[in-house]
Amino acid sequence: MHVKTRLTPALILSLAFSTASVALAQPSPTIDKQAQALRKSRTFVALQTAITNDYERTVREGVTLTEIPAPTFKEEARAKAFAQLLQDAGLQNVEIDAVGNVTALRKGEGKGPLVAVIAHLDTVFPEGVPVKVRREGLTLHAPGVGDDTFPLAVLATYARALAAAKVRTRADILFVGSVGEEGLGDLRGVRHLFQHGPYAGKIASVIVFEPAAAGQLINVAVGARRYKVTFTGPGGHSFSDFGIVNPGYAMAGAMTAISRITTDPATRTTYNVGVVSGGTSPNVIPTQMSMSIDMRSEDPRALEALEARLRDALDQAVAGENAARSTLKGSIRLETEVLGDRPAGRTGKEDPLVQRAEAAMRSAGLTPRYDSASTDANLPMSLGLPAIVIGPGFSAKDGHSPEESLTLDPAHDPLNIATALQVILLQTGVEHP
Repeated sequence: MHVKTRLTPALILSLAFSTASVALAQPSPTIDKQAQALRKSRTFVALQTAITNDYERTVREGVTLTEIPAPTFKEEARAKAFAQLLQDAGLQNVEIDAVGNVTALRKGEGKGPLVAVIAHLDTVFPEGVPVKVRREGLTLHAPGVGDDTFPLAVLATYARALAAAKVRTRADILFVGSVGEEGLGDLRGVRHLFQHGPYAGKIASVIVFEPAAAGQLINVAVGARRYKVTFTGPGGHSFSDFGIVNPGYAMAGAMTAISRITTDPATRTTYNVGVVSGGTSPNVIPTQMSMSIDMRSEDPRALEALEARLRDALDQAVAGENAARSTLKGSIRLETEVLGDRPAGRTGKEDPLVQRAEAAMRSAGLTPRYDSASTDANLPMSLGLPAIVIGPGFSAKDGHSPEESLTLDPAHDPLNIATALQVILLQTGVEHP
């Protein structure tokens, strides 16, 4: 039965703040109106003003956090600094959990499911890499400045802006600075958050902040599996033991075979041998050689198929080397160690969270651009929770490089920061906007 209803601004906002798990019967046009109504509200104007007035502080705090080294597994100092920012912003229950995540709660009216807003604390850079920010005009140069440090500063800005504008959300907001997002961290922070920590089973939807551009909307999680593969053999002298099996040759054969594996571009399935190690001297047949392999795909089945082909290539390389040379002193053996297993996932475009993000971007004059990535959102997506990745809209480049930089735009950055906050508020709901 169809009931025609007049959409008053109050009703539009009420509809927007229904639970995230229910699919909408009337998708984009209605949600677009909801986003426009919120953007024109007194509440949102007050938020924009607070964000604009706080912009220089956001930049200062982003620089301060950037200059605190935070390699994966060693995020403690940055975690303490970020926790203090959230404490100073007036959030409740500010804690550092058992694995190092910073969590802080902003209580709503208790009329909606818990929304988690996450940025990661760690960077890809090891200890010893200089992280002093070098400023040239409006451009900030430093490893990790964009990925993911400035988004952390923006979360603290949001907490202050919500307080300054006296915003009452329907749902609670959980602010999270996660550990172990990068590399060998293997999402250890969000694994604990969603599966073992005090908020496990309580979070209903997730908005992850990364250095995404304004209008970029990531709703597909790229799955990743990483292995360390070790070839071992008897070893010996390069002259007197010439002719025995060599782990280096076995590994070279495996690398050659892997390099010839073809993948379907439609599934964005990739692989890479990124680290090789082993041996002691040019005149020693090594006893051990190792390589680290990274595999990624948007499609879980394609990732499994790639892994099967890679394992075949490894087994054949070992068998080939054992057949090609003498095994009188011993044969080549293969050991594999899992370094990381990030699940793939997807939040459909029909999900209200995705539609609300789209609508917020359109209401700001942006054209949403869908994308995929491997982030903290992988984990909640794999658990069936609505999750997306957006950014505060800074212009960042050369991520994961020592040449990483972020260019400030004081005229537009506050607007982009506010638009990302609009996504959060459309998901949580606002009382009397």
